[in-house]
Amino acid sequence: MSSLINTTVKPFKATAFHQGKFVQVTDADLRGRWSVVFFYPADFTFVCPTELGDLADHYETLQDLGVEVYGVSTDTHFTHKAWHDTSETVGKIRYPMVGDPTGTIARNFGVMIEEEGLALRGTFVVDPEGRIKLCEIHDLGIGRSAEELIRKVQAAQYVATHDGEVCPASWQPGGKTLSPSLDLVGKI
Repeated sequence: MSSLINTTVKPFKATAFHQGKFVQVTDADLRGRWSVVFFYPADFTFVCPTELGDLADHYETLQDLGVEVYGVSTDTHFTHKAWHDTSETVGKIRYPMVGDPTGTIARNFGVMIEEEGLALRGTFVVDPEGRIKLCEIHDLGIGRSAEELIRKVQAAQYVATHDGEVCPASWQPGGKTLSPSLDLVGKI
């Protein structure tokens, strides 16, 4: 499997449930600002609502960072609406819930489980030019953390605006960064 890092998001067009309406979402919507594309296996399941609720609880922080979130599963936008209307946890979601019933978007991002018609738990951070800067793919039983995602988004944004600097492990905003050079070889 080849890496998607620094590749441009492939074209797609889909319908999402967002703020009480059905709206069209395309790859063009991922340009001009930072985006998180957050794949999950299916609506009306078990780990998925915990992750989506966690993202909903941290959505304002991501918005403050200039990031839009797109939750994507192979369900339809109709199913997303029904789940949003019946689950207290999912009802908190204010970001677009994108329907991908054909699996096109999941295949574009390399997270489609063909035999099951579901997506793996994939998280992708996309820069304003539409390039994938972070890719994490989890097994279906392993939930993700919005707080850790926020830290990674902040690191990606920092590196994008500070040429020549990199963020070490567990870096937090305001923490020390590194400027790779010959002088640092073997000294870290």
